[in-house]
Amino acid sequence: MDENKALAIVSALANGVNPLTGEVFPPESPYQTADVVRALFLVSSLLESRAKPKSRTTGLPGNAGKPWTTEEDHQLLQEFDRGSSLATLAQAHGRTTAGIQARLEKHGRLQASAGPEGQTRRWRSATNGPSPSAPAR
Repeated sequence: MDENKALAIVSALANGVNPLTGEVFPPESPYQTADVVRALFLVSSLLESRAKPKSRTTGLPGNAGKPWTTEEDHQLLQEFDRGSSLATLAQAHGRTTAGIQARLEKHGRLQASAGPEGQTRRWRSATNGPSPSAPAR
């Protein structure tokens, strides 16, 4: 069963309503006892909280957070070496710019250089000095 459907059913029960008919349960119904209502509201809130983390990925590129394959790493490094910008690489690989930067740093193509305290970090090419395609973070 879909969690959203389960949440709708449990919420209806917690509110004293038959989820199939929409009728209010009579006062003597087991669904109207204090402990059952509290339990149903607890389950309802747990189901709601499980659904919330999924929204964190809304708006992120499709491959964000997914593992990198050897082939994708190889392609990324070739494209970077040919001069592709971080934004172009991020779009081509379905990743965030930060994900591309981190991967290039892992492979030694970028180095994070910390500026004086309070200033933003800048990324620079490990071989060519400051990279015009690596904006301040």
